[in-house]
Amino acid sequence: MNTLPATLAATLAALTLASCDNSSHVASSDTPSQPPNILFVVLDDFGVDQLALYGYGGATAPQTPNINAIAHAGVRFRNAWSMPTCTPSRATFFQGRYPFRTDVKNAVVALDLANSQVSPFEMTTPKLLKEKGYVNGLVGKMHLSGSDLNPANNPLGNGVMHELGWDYFEGYLDGGPYPIDTTAGGISRLSEGGGVYGCGFIPSTKDDPAHGADSGACYQSDGGCTALSTSTTSTPGRTCLERGGIFDPGQSCRAARPSYIDFSVQNGYYTGEWIINRPDGSVEVIPPSDPRSRGYRTVMETDRAVNWVREQAPNQPWMLSVGYSAIHTPLQQPPESLLPSGSIATSGYTCTGLDEQRVLTNQMTEAMDKEIGRLLVEIGLARFKEDGSLDYQPEKTNTAVVIMADNGTYAPSVKAPFNPTRAKGFPYQTGVWVPLIVAGPMVKQAGREVPHMVNSADMFSLFGELAGLDVRQAVPASHTLDAKPILPYLTEPGHASIRSTNYTEMGTNIASTKVPPAPPCVLPSSNVCVQVFPQQGVCEDQGGIWYGAGGAAGQAGLPSCCAVNDYLVSQGDSAVDILPDSQKAIRDEFFKLVRIERLNCSSGQIESVDEFYEVDQAAPLPKLDNALHNLLTRPAMTPEQQQHYASLKSELQTLMNSHVRCPGDGNLDLVVDNRDIENWKRFSTANGGNSSWYDFNHDGVTDESDLAIIQQNMGKECRAA
Repeated sequence: MNTLPATLAATLAALTLASCDNSSHVASSDTPSQPPNILFVVLDDFGVDQLALYGYGGATAPQTPNINAIAHAGVRFRNAWSMPTCTPSRATFFQGRYPFRTDVKNAVVALDLANSQVSPFEMTTPKLLKEKGYVNGLVGKMHLSGSDLNPANNPLGNGVMHELGWDYFEGYLDGGPYPIDTTAGGISRLSEGGGVYGCGFIPSTKDDPAHGADSGACYQSDGGCTALSTSTTSTPGRTCLERGGIFDPGQSCRAARPSYIDFSVQNGYYTGEWIINRPDGSVEVIPPSDPRSRGYRTVMETDRAVNWVREQAPNQPWMLSVGYSAIHTPLQQPPESLLPSGSIATSGYTCTGLDEQRVLTNQMTEAMDKEIGRLLVEIGLARFKEDGSLDYQPEKTNTAVVIMADNGTYAPSVKAPFNPTRAKGFPYQTGVWVPLIVAGPMVKQAGREVPHMVNSADMFSLFGELAGLDVRQAVPASHTLDAKPILPYLTEPGHASIRSTNYTEMGTNIASTKVPPAPPCVLPSSNVCVQVFPQQGVCEDQGGIWYGAGGAAGQAGLPSCCAVNDYLVSQGDSAVDILPDSQKAIRDEFFKLVRIERLNCSSGQIESVDEFYEVDQAAPLPKLDNALHNLLTRPAMTPEQQQHYASLKSELQTLMNSHVRCPGDGNLDLVVDNRDIENWKRFSTANGGNSSWYDFNHDGVTDESDLAIIQQNMGKECRAA
């Protein structure tokens, strides 16, 4: 193959980058400086344990050449914390406030009231950036609110993202992909004892002689049909799924689609219910049966992100947040076209078992990495070289690229030496230590690491800083901010640590006092019982054992995790841990305090226990906060350890004391006045008067009893003097 001389190739590459659309345009010296565009990429359930880039990745790390290229062209933060689960972290991204200030304490599920969803009265990032002329888009998953699974608890409905400030939203309100459809679109009917296709598609007879097929009809939801066989593709059923279709094994295409083929059922990563919020406030719901909702999620997320950027006018600053679904469960094969050559063949997998799940996690990561590269190329920030590697030169663009995960890795996908029993859902290092990468023209000395503590809440400050805003001046004083600056780390190599401590927490979201809690679900990978998932399918999709009605304990089910432990002991099994009601952690440079509040099943009381660890970020063997290393279980601590423990306890108490509750104030201004009356009127009639931020007594309705709380506190000012 003929190649261009190196100097000419470099010149053409520079011209290509400089001539791209507004996504990468660099303002000339004789034109007013335009604030940078911001591309924020959120990875799901993705801790530092996954990446060789951070010195980890386990025995077999996924190949992430594009993420690596972005890191080498920018700054890699080595000590970044998120919250332990997705919704609290994602809320901190866009409001800069810790969960105990907002009551968004855990991933939102159907039983959670509006009180534990992001409030429309928060000053969110898109609202702030509008002050600097930005347009704001959001594509994919962000999970800041409830969904139509329980519309009574989602007062803003499917238009919630517009209400929270985004000009355009095209994504999901669900917390993750639906469980895999083991009937493969109705082919193996559950009513007849079916559900035999663990990965959601029909394998070949080579991989499954009993249930596989080597030929058949691939139906599309738009009425089309194509014959597929092993003469043209190795696994026709998988190929059909990747194309958004349903494979009818051993059959020919018919003029009328067979009635048993069901496009309404979601199938893991290959379907979604897409919600669109447009700038004019209009809403469109695209059901999973629509062709636009069918295909591999990571590809669809990238496609929609590219489309939105390309629609923006030149010289119009924008911020786009892209929430990739990967690597959230269910773990399912990505399209083979997205995988590196020589990848392990997985068409014969059942999508169960730890060994399979680890391979699938790697492959889903590799597919996402490839799509992140495509995203940068197709919006004009980079190009692919002839060898397929990413040529990314952020100094020639006017776009900051920020990549961060929402929490640590979920237990089945955790890589050694990290601890799967202290992973996602817990404030331990495996659950909250996440990658953070920032690149852009403002970065000095690209390719370096920043060792200092950074928090997911700090993204709120970073976005403001990039847009030229001081968020502490722009946000009302009643909204106490926890975000710290990030920009100095980008522009000033060697800048001292800004944070003296870091903080994370997970708690219990507010649910109706009139509705029973979710049934118990035991997660064997973490050896913990939780009462979080309202539906059996969601529990089992997380690898859990359902102890609700019709579950492992019989048709009646069990009411609580305490009852589950009684049952397990009666069966001769060991009791499991119970998910704490509250988990908090605070650290300084060397030590970490964890405070756990958990129900004692014998006394019925909540008990608080401290744990204390020495931690670091060494690679490949970091000091982790495993139970054996709890310094409080040792006979004595050194004077240095005692000093750090006392200091962190004091810091934690000061932080908790900094939050002000203001009964009757629903709009977060810390004043109870007529504006609260007017807002109560709105929510007492909207959405049937169900859950809202003015449901002060948490009974799931916004009614006269809540108005009475406003009236009782009318005129009260809760702001500090």
